Amino acid sequence: MRKLTAGLFHSIDGVVEAPYKFQFDSFDAELGASLGAIMGKVDAVVLGRVGYQEWAGYWPTAQQDDEFAKFITNVPKHVASRTLAGPLAWANSTLIQGDLLSYIRALKNTEGGEISLMGGISLVRELLFAGLLDELTLITHPVISGAGRHLFEPDDPTTRLDLLKSERTSKGNMLLTYALRA
Repeated sequence: MRKLTAGLFHSIDGVVEAPYKFQFDSFDAELGASLGAIMGKVDAVVLGRVGYQEWAGYWPTAQQDDEFAKFITNVPKHVASRTLAGPLAWANSTLIQGDLLSYIRALKNTEGGEISLMGGISLVRELLFAGLLDELTLITHPVISGAGRHLFEPDDPTTRLDLLKSERTSKGNMLLTYALRA
């Protein structure tokens, strides 16, 4: 069975929305190497509608972050949306038809490398609480954002996690990888 992972940039105060607004000078060589290693394992991506629309308008013609631009444009993308209609314009993009949880279960049972959930705060929550997300990595930058959406909501159920690994980078980023406690 393929592993489904998610990684979110995260501020000290818990904001995961629009990290470009707060991460500024937080990137360092160690973070870049870790993200590159993650990309090397991934051969399919799941995106939400908002993430898909933002990224489809940027990455295919991006002049910076060339390595990620090539990766995200060429990798098969599975897009969860209740409002988009197919076919999708961005290369290698497929609109998820039918029940999301059934689709993800079936995708996890196909041959291949890791599946990465990118660009979908609500999707991360839904798939974590459904028991389908195998690993959640929070990349915490040493900054207080002050505003923005948090990953978890006040009415979410109490959920126990196990810390699988942790890494500290030279600029003080913390990469913390969790899984649901068995």
